[in-house]
Amino acid sequence: MAKDALIRVRNLTIIFGKLLVLNNVNLDINKEEIFGIVGLSGSGKTTFLNMLGGVIEPSTGKIEYRFLEEKKKKKGKETQPKTEYKYVESNQLRVRKIFGFAAQDPSVYTKLTVDENLRYFSSMYGIKKEIREKNMSEVLELVGLDHCKKSLAGQLSGGMLKRLDIACALVHNPDVLILDEPTSDLDPLLRTQMIELIKRINRQGTTIIIASHFLKDMESLCTRIGILHKKQLGTVGTPDQIKSMYTKNEEIHIQTYPGKYGQIIKKLSKSKKTVVKEVKNEGHKLIIYTPDSIKVLHEILHILEKQKEHIIDIEVAKPSLIEVFESLIKGKNEQTD
Repeated sequence: MAKDALIRVRNLTIIFGKLLVLNNVNLDINKEEIFGIVGLSGSGKTTFLNMLGGVIEPSTGKIEYRFLEEKKKKKGKETQPKTEYKYVESNQLRVRKIFGFAAQDPSVYTKLTVDENLRYFSSMYGIKKEIREKNMSEVLELVGLDHCKKSLAGQLSGGMLKRLDIACALVHNPDVLILDEPTSDLDPLLRTQMIELIKRINRQGTTIIIASHFLKDMESLCTRIGILHKKQLGTVGTPDQIKSMYTKNEEIHIQTYPGKYGQIIKKLSKSKKTVVKEVKNEGHKLIIYTPDSIKVLHEILHILEKQKEHIIDIEVAKPSLIEVFESLIKGKNEQTD
């Protein structure tokens, strides 16, 4: 557990009636990181986000937020600010000023303009007029909606509506932004734009907690990821750390011409110099799984030369987070391989 974590989750359990949703979850979230939460549908991702933001109280356990106290003057001297941890559930008013929350379905008012939505949400935080106007201008520019602030929210595209929802969650300048499935229902181009927006917000110093089932997006976006599985957050780490936990294999992706992959596989399977765990023939390329990519690459190049195959593309990488997640969910663990 991190010594100076921004958010500390300890022994968190949530029960709805007789249904156990989350069981004994422990987690530290650090300042200015992008922390991702992944899991199957119904695994408790949204419930967990709601508890982090103080919307739902845990059945047992606690969530603490590290507050920085303001500088105080004592006997003519200015004392240094100190930090202390306070419970989220017992400091609701303070927490709401520090957290911003954008749900999967935008909560903006479609019959109000972009500008009116921001003005309404900022009024909920009691922000002074001059600060409110400055914040509104900055968040509109940040999310790329400064050109349509007089447009009705109901006339915006799905991607623009999600950006407006994020703008409303940012208008009070929170320390932490919680995002639930921000790239859902967006086409690939808009998903890419949303990812860049999240990175831009993070670069300005905002800690971001995000839940999503788009594992490819999470792999490129998050500094760390936690996997919710069987009601627990048992696996936490950087994308590369998580991959290393569940497999020591690397993938060799190779495309050749004329691409007689069946013959290449047959030759490779007869080799006693290399360790190959699995070979997948994708039709347009081969994917070779091995714990020793250097030796296997050397052998493949030798085979290709003999087979008179021309290399079109070749790449060595760890298995994707999607494959690791599928392996975990299916109960496979190649850690000992």
